[in-house]
Amino acid sequence: MNFDLIVVGAGPVGLAVALAGRGLKTAVLAQQRRTPSFARALDARVYALSPGNVEFLRAIGAWRAIPPARIAPVHSMRVSGDRADARIEFDAYQAGVPELAWTVEDAVLQDAMWEAARGAPEVEILAPAVCVQLETSAREVRVGLEDGRILTAGLVVGADGASSFVRRHAGISAQEHDYGQSAVVANFECEKPHRNAALQWFQGGPVLALLPLPGPHVSMIWSLPATEAEKVERLDAPALCSAVEGAVSRELGTLSLLTAARRYPLRKLSARRLVAPRIALVGDAAHVIHPLAGQGLNLGLQDARALASAIRDRAPAAGPGDFGLLRAYERARAEPILAMEAMVDGLFRLFGSRNKALARLRNSGLNLTGRAAVLRNLLMRHAMQ
Repeated sequence: MNFDLIVVGAGPVGLAVALAGRGLKTAVLAQQRRTPSFARALDARVYALSPGNVEFLRAIGAWRAIPPARIAPVHSMRVSGDRADARIEFDAYQAGVPELAWTVEDAVLQDAMWEAARGAPEVEILAPAVCVQLETSAREVRVGLEDGRILTAGLVVGADGASSFVRRHAGISAQEHDYGQSAVVANFECEKPHRNAALQWFQGGPVLALLPLPGPHVSMIWSLPATEAEKVERLDAPALCSAVEGAVSRELGTLSLLTAARRYPLRKLSARRLVAPRIALVGDAAHVIHPLAGQGLNLGLQDARALASAIRDRAPAAGPGDFGLLRAYERARAEPILAMEAMVDGLFRLFGSRNKALARLRNSGLNLTGRAAVLRNLLMRHAMQ
């Protein structure tokens, strides 16, 4: 089974790489096969995708597979500190853009990516496919599967998550850090209109965000100390709604629970390299960040865009696994990834500190940034890439 490109991992980032690799015979290795079913109930895990990444998904044919009734534009954002008068606001109209982001459920996005991949003649999805062997040589890389099949290609892309098989077997080390928090996610129906606004509250350590969904619905992600997150997840529906209403000062009125709360632990991961000979890492296999900025998947899709661009612009005689091409990809992603990691870590430490002087600094900083239109617009445009 010979291919130009093998993508290990069939999440949104891995499938984005496969769909963007036009002209390449590509195998996508998935642990299990997915049958798209857009009629399923709301998924509690929701992403706010940047306009730049939405355009990328349009270009590779995935965005049009999403039913319009399952996406919502974000027209404004408001971030509040742990003091009532500390806030910063972003507005699409003032920035001269149609929207700041689009929200979409994880399950719906995955369905759309699979639907697009099934219609791509150069993409073959192998599922179930479990990797047990990875060997590279000067000419190719060989991937051995649990069922005995051997695949060869010029390049293997690791899009297989934080516990990446590809990263480990390529000998790429990673720094990991436990934030000591878990994220609780759930969807609600709200009494008051959300007006397509994304709202976020820093609470002196915990961070709560409400993202607009189609209709009178919002999606919550509440980052809390692990023990508190476990207690919140166990609350019955009335108690959970009451807790969230209180935490946001009834900003959206009475809430009604639509999907059961679930939690997942939060940690940071940073691979020391993005590439090795005939190997490239993308998405969570390369970096995992705190969700407080809502940029995890956006960062991964930007990886896919950069890798696809490097492959597309390669010299005529170069294959997709050419190491010069891979180094160009790594250089292109180094600064944006480092900047996002530094920003997210800085915000986490700043807003999680109990120091009174830092509390004054962070709240004053939000107010200052909110008043400085140029700086505010720079931040907004960076987040829209």
